[in-house]
Amino acid sequence: MSVRKAKILRVFGKVLFLLYVGFLIYFLCLAEWYGRTEISEEYRYNLELFKEIRRFLTYRDQLGTFAVVANLCGNILIFVPYGFFISMAGHSRGFFRTLIYSMGLSLCVEIIQLFTRVGSFDVDDILLNTVGGVLGYIIFAVCNSIRRKHDIWKQKDR
Repeated sequence: MSVRKAKILRVFGKVLFLLYVGFLIYFLCLAEWYGRTEISEEYRYNLELFKEIRRFLTYRDQLGTFAVVANLCGNILIFVPYGFFISMAGHSRGFFRTLIYSMGLSLCVEIIQLFTRVGSFDVDDILLNTVGGVLGYIIFAVCNSIRRKHDIWKQKDR
């Protein structure tokens, strides 16, 4: 890949990343559909790891499939683009760096939700969001590997 194409791709990744962060802020803090308009009178939090995950799985029949999938898979899926874009747009990439950045962003989101009393602070959400960020990195790493092999094959054909 030429240097010019790489720069364009990197800029494109940064623009997509900024759009994604805007969506993330809206969805996690403001979205009416996800119940973000109600401000609670008290602080809501869960500091016990796997408590909410266990609750969703135990009461899946009462809560409904949509609620379980939206909470468990949604918390993972919403951070997959973060792991992908942060790797795509950044010069320094790596599994552990993405893990730390994903955990850090998720922690910030949870703290904001705690103090604004919109949503709740949940360590299970931090875990699931971090898993999503790491999955995004893995998807990026696979795509990047395929792209590099393609570039090598293309150079050999010349």
